Amino acid sequence: MAIDLDAIRKKLNQLSGNNTRRNIMWRPEVDTETTIRLLSFKDNDGQPFKELWFYYNIGNNPGILAPYQFGKTDPFQELITKLRDDGAAGDQSAYELAKKLYPKMRCYAPVLVRGEEGAGIKLWSFGKQVYQSFLNIMLDEDYGDITDPTTGRDIKVKCYQKPGTQWKLTDVTARPKVTPLSEDPKQATQWLDEIPDPNDLYELKSYEQLEKIINDWLNGDEEQSNAGTGRNFSASTESDSAGDAINNKIKDLDSAFAELEL
Repeated sequence: MAIDLDAIRKKLNQLSGNNTRRNIMWRPEVDTETTIRLLSFKDNDGQPFKELWFYYNIGNNPGILAPYQFGKTDPFQELITKLRDDGAAGDQSAYELAKKLYPKMRCYAPVLVRGEEGAGIKLWSFGKQVYQSFLNIMLDEDYGDITDPTTGRDIKVKCYQKPGTQWKLTDVTARPKVTPLSEDPKQATQWLDEIPDPNDLYELKSYEQLEKIINDWLNGDEEQSNAGTGRNFSASTESDSAGDAINNKIKDLDSAFAELEL
């Protein structure tokens, strides 16, 4: 079997700590305007960015990667289906809990922060609103593919929070001038070759581990380990207490995923 040099590089980065989420992730600072350059992922079915789906604020887990998106069996989806069936049979509390359990999407884009080029390519995780803004810019014939390394455009990013509100807002604006990723073609090629893969950053837990997380959460026992046990989803009898638990732990998505990125 031939040696996979890319796999060796990935392992070396893991051993050296270069592939930790803390080193790779970028978040805009509040009340600060930052200029970045967006890039796109290779071999991504024609889409510039990647989507990942997470269950979040379940017990002490800030975010749990959803197995169903990779074609794997998913006990969370089984529980959601059960709760929806109970809701259709007249249990409104079960239906409301099912809605709270729905996975949330995070979008990932490779970014180069202007003024911090020495740090290399980072990943920016953002939600639906920013995602839609970028897609609308790219569909505007005046801008087109803003991620192109030669004919793309830098982006101004400003994150802020209005007084008295829970959610942080992020505005993104494409600069009117076309600029290359780098004036040095070799440097641009190196950056493009070093784009991190967000799939490498998160653990996909086993079915048994997820079962244990669900059952501990439903039973109010959040201090249990994540080791797997047999299934005993007790959604119909525990839906009220579990609903209270998740309501008490709900926070804005950026904060939840900031915890996940540590």
